[in-house]
Amino acid sequence: MPSHRYRPAHERVCVPLADADRSWPTRRIERAPLWVPVDLRDGNQALAEPMDTGRKRKLFDLLVAMGYKEIEIGYPSASRTDFDFVRHLATSGAVPDDVTTVVFTPARRDLIERTFESVEGLPHTVVHLYTATAPTWRDTVLGRSRAEVHALIREGATDVLRLAEQRPGADIRFQFSPEVFNLTEPDFVLEVCNGLSELWDASPDRPVVHNLPATVEIATPNVYADQIEYMHRHLARRDSVILSVHPHNDRGTGVACAELAVLAGAQRVEGCLFGNGERTGNVDLVTLALNLHTQGVDPGVDLSDIDAVREVVEHCNRLPVPVRHPYAGDLVHTAFSGTHQDAISKGLAEHSRRAAAEGVPESELPWSVPYLPIDPADIGRSYEAVIRVNSQSGKGGIAYLLQAGHGVDLPRGMRPDFSKAVQRATDDSGREASTEELWELFRATYLSPGVAGAVSVPWWETAEVGPGRHDLVCDIGFDGAPPTCFKGSGNGPVAAFTAALAEAGVEVDILGYAEHSTGSGPGSPAVAYAECRIDGAVWWGAGQDTSVLTATIRAVLSAVNRQWTVHK
Repeated sequence: MPSHRYRPAHERVCVPLADADRSWPTRRIERAPLWVPVDLRDGNQALAEPMDTGRKRKLFDLLVAMGYKEIEIGYPSASRTDFDFVRHLATSGAVPDDVTTVVFTPARRDLIERTFESVEGLPHTVVHLYTATAPTWRDTVLGRSRAEVHALIREGATDVLRLAEQRPGADIRFQFSPEVFNLTEPDFVLEVCNGLSELWDASPDRPVVHNLPATVEIATPNVYADQIEYMHRHLARRDSVILSVHPHNDRGTGVACAELAVLAGAQRVEGCLFGNGERTGNVDLVTLALNLHTQGVDPGVDLSDIDAVREVVEHCNRLPVPVRHPYAGDLVHTAFSGTHQDAISKGLAEHSRRAAAEGVPESELPWSVPYLPIDPADIGRSYEAVIRVNSQSGKGGIAYLLQAGHGVDLPRGMRPDFSKAVQRATDDSGREASTEELWELFRATYLSPGVAGAVSVPWWETAEVGPGRHDLVCDIGFDGAPPTCFKGSGNGPVAAFTAALAEAGVEVDILGYAEHSTGSGPGSPAVAYAECRIDGAVWWGAGQDTSVLTATIRAVLSAVNRQWTVHK
């Protein structure tokens, strides 16, 4: 790889924050910043098929419903579609009085005038002025010196102020972004931003937003944090400035950049739901918000139905959310690995046990389940998709799915036996098994041999003939031949049945059995499990019936037929 062609970040920009001066590494995020979704502008301009007014309105309504209080709604001077959408919001009454809309404009007089034309009638507006300030952009894109770029920004800011003053009754505030801040000389950014704070007369009751974008990520997140902390300390009129950040994700560390920037003094974060945006995208607001949620900090937005949010965003963007998205992906809460499944199923069971013991709803109990940093129920997900089965899955996960889906609680000793059957099936198919397919495999492997096998018991009856003594009479048939009547006695009906089998030539030693109901009420089916030694080997069987005794007889017969099929 020709790595020598690239300059490291410390050679491209000076970060004048000495190691001893850093304070952000020891801070904690204890409250959510002001989130500003830019899906309707920055996210939209990254789409192969930009949103029309209908899709934009659907996404705007979602953002309002989620609780966002400041929303960037467009770049009205860039296209007729964006202009028309801003006018639609201004004339339709769609913007609640507690929501501030943001419009984006370059520092050019005619475009600024077009932007002000679009916002007439909006209740609360931030006019967002931007200009690229980094040396490469100044030299290559703008073809202007540092002083000329500063004059360009100052002229645009003056136009913004003039047009706002012409509307004395309107609530219009100001924002400036030195695009590619993270590659711009810090002293230049301070000079420009402090000058605009003075020009716009920033005050605590009418603060100015200075938004410092990592337009193209070029360094590790700690470098961005140092840059933000430097600005946080040196901005003039600091109590009258809202320090904002806008990280992109070119290095895949946009979320980390945003979190460290907040530690370093940022009060506002711009990004997109699920991280849409140009190149690798803007910072992901959903991930940032739910990261706070997992730390016990209220994110300030409603993500309790994550699938509904995702559905709207996918419809509007015409882009899928990746299946491995940290919180919203289809597979993010799913475990296929056997060790993970076992830990999760034990964790969920323990969570239920503790909730019952403390007499509180499971949704209120502090969350501590292995491999699941968030309770899927918090974001509207069910537990059904947490454990899914393929050839890599283990006995614990398989048992969990059978219990959750069909009330079948496999004895611990039986789980490895059924797991082998599942792995054979999934190895052969090469795909995962659904809960219904697991049930069908369990039924075919254990329940069916108890009612339809080579060894059949079409009729039986039992009676207690004395204290601790039971007799059982039954018909037993082999390989389709007419059945013969046999009789056995024992200390219980099951022992009497094994004695009758022994009289027929089938020696069965029951090592253990268990049973349980699969539902509530007297008519609920029972499932019984029998661990049997037959010809020196251990075989498991299972039976199901509304009668526990019948289910147990069938479980023993199931084990007999499973052994018979292999050895006879």
